[in-house]
Amino acid sequence: MLSLKAIMATPTLILGNKAYSSWSLRGWLALTAVGWDFSEVVIPLRQSDTRTRILEHSPTGKVPALVLADLVISESLAICEWAAETFPEASLWPTDPKARAMARSAASEMHAGFAALRKAVPMTVLGRHPDFTPDAEVAADIRRISELWQASRERFGSDGPWLFGSYSVADIMFAPVAIRFATTGIELDPVSAAWRDTMLNRPDMQRWIREGRAETWRLPEIDTEFSADWD
Repeated sequence: MLSLKAIMATPTLILGNKAYSSWSLRGWLALTAVGWDFSEVVIPLRQSDTRTRILEHSPTGKVPALVLADLVISESLAICEWAAETFPEASLWPTDPKARAMARSAASEMHAGFAALRKAVPMTVLGRHPDFTPDAEVAADIRRISELWQASRERFGSDGPWLFGSYSVADIMFAPVAIRFATTGIELDPVSAAWRDTMLNRPDMQRWIREGRAETWRLPEIDTEFSADWD
């Protein structure tokens, strides 16, 4: 097992553009949640050399990737799990076994599912698409997400504003969805809307949004569609 000293030696998180990279956001939120100091390498997405540049750090050629002294952890959910295990005092999973099982299920469902929503609504912190109209598949994803959020809050969320009361990996995994819902103005039930707003107003989320807006890299194919002001 790596010592904490070895872990801390050269921590670097490899990210895509903060303006657009939903998977990078998840890994970044996990590391900021545990209060860990790490450096960042931000690589612009959808460029001719994007994959080559990422491969210099991670064999998957994808972001995010957490580069430690002698270990590379790829995939946002794996980074979340690593952070939760390495910094147990941060309590990134609920302590109650049933709540923890449901939180893991929710995080895994987000990791593997909702392809229609992800395809139809790319994540961007730069603008809005207020005229977006979901098709049947996207609407089904929205309903399922709302059902999941409501069930989590109703059964396990009485101790705080997050899906399982306290902030957890489940919240982190759905963070980009909060942005997607905000940029499209998708109408939500009161419970889901409250969680969306709580997530968007979290200080580290606000920091990510500010830094994404300060980037100079742009993806015109997204910016053209999401051209209305967000604020």
